[in-house]
Amino acid sequence: ELRKFLAAHPAPEGVEVTPLVRKGAVHRQIVKLADEKNVDLIVMEAANPRVQDYLLGTTASHVVTHAECSVYVVRN
Repeated sequence: ELRKFLAAHPAPEGVEVTPLVRKGAVHRQIVKLADEKNVDLIVMEAANPRVQDYLLGTTASHVVTHAECSVYVVRN
């Protein structure tokens, strides 16, 4: 499904996208990979876009709390 999404929504010119699959707890792997790759920004979707209040979801909340870089959480 990720391949279909990337094919339908190509990254802007100059933006490098590298799909990567890792095993383990999602929230920990996101933070670990961001640290390993020395990323400047993590962009992720809120887990439950139906929730209209201030809830992020457990994965986004963990990433926001533990990442050393900025995290931009998108809610649809």
